[in-house]
Amino acid sequence: MAWDSSMEHATTALPGLVGRYYARVLRRLEHGTLDLELADGSSQRFGQDGSLQADLRLRRPARLLRRLLVHGALGLAEGYIAGDWETRNLTTLLRLLNANETALERAARPGLLARAALRLRHYLRRNTPSGSRRNIAAHYDLGNAFYRLWLDPSMTYSSALFGDAEKPATDRFTLAQAQQHKYRRMLDLLDARPGERVLEIGCGWGGFARAAAERGLNVTGLTLSREQLDWARANRVAATPGSVEYAFRDYREETGRYDHVVSIEMFEAVGEAWWPAYFHNLCRCLKPGGRAALQVITIDEEAFPRYRQNPDFIQLYIFPGGMLPTTTHLSGLAREAGLRVRRMDHFGLHYAETLRLWQERFNACRSALRDLGFDEPFLRMWRYYLSYCEAGFRAGRINLVQLALERPGIGA
Repeated sequence: MAWDSSMEHATTALPGLVGRYYARVLRRLEHGTLDLELADGSSQRFGQDGSLQADLRLRRPARLLRRLLVHGALGLAEGYIAGDWETRNLTTLLRLLNANETALERAARPGLLARAALRLRHYLRRNTPSGSRRNIAAHYDLGNAFYRLWLDPSMTYSSALFGDAEKPATDRFTLAQAQQHKYRRMLDLLDARPGERVLEIGCGWGGFARAAAERGLNVTGLTLSREQLDWARANRVAATPGSVEYAFRDYREETGRYDHVVSIEMFEAVGEAWWPAYFHNLCRCLKPGGRAALQVITIDEEAFPRYRQNPDFIQLYIFPGGMLPTTTHLSGLAREAGLRVRRMDHFGLHYAETLRLWQERFNACRSALRDLGFDEPFLRMWRYYLSYCEAGFRAGRINLVQLALERPGIGA
């Protein structure tokens, strides 16, 4: 059978032991429908609810099955990277699997020995001061030419904000405009005045620092990426009311005192063991009465215990050493460090839209990425990463929050 829309009407029973395994697992689907096709063209539809309609073509069913039996849900990602299966819409398929997480939980769990090995692998890449440098380099030092192809002109690699409501106003904002809107909102959370000093923990390619300098603020940006540091220094904006200084420095080594602190999607890379140290350092760097603005990806409270015990695709393949907090963690850590939580806003669907646009741009520059030396498994890994995250935000399993914090003034 051809891989086209005619598969929607196929009901052939899947042959062989391998086919029967997939059928047994997929009969548990409770939400959405999935059209599954084997390499020989036989296919079957699973599920009754048409709220999500996904498809999956098994190119090497037996090999994928071995990955699933050993690594569970991680094996699905590894199979996609290796080309064991295809789909017309990767994000829709992952959304369907998210919607059926409970029904598929047993099949998604790695084997006992594999769980132990994956935990050890994650532990060995934890974010010690030296480990952080290696982990950051593994992701961010792929080369500025790589990121320049598909990020917006400001080289911003964090969620854009398409307006202030939970529903993104994509009809009013381009990606570039939405990134600048995000920076303006972060600055508004600080209520910063011209001439004040701002520390940015994790400055990326300098997008926020440039926006802050244009408001007359004096910014010190920290990074552990040599590539980002080179780009940021080379792209300083001249003749701004404020100033920008970049430093290759770990946040744990920062000793300065600032009027304000900003950190945009850096906390996810800190690692659970260093969460308290991060917040205590943040508080120590703030002058009494100073404010901090954070943008952080969070994970659902109910999902956290299982996530904490079983490192996922992102932790093992994309951001080594990372760990997402819950909103309860963030509030508690801030209070324990002596900070007051002034407000917390959620923007998960804005991140889903940002990821969708990144995916479009990433796919459009495929040949240019190959010309840079990135092979097909690498490109498939990144496509899976972008779709995996988008599906998670759309399902509500992960969310995006902006926090406004304050260090109480003397005598407060």
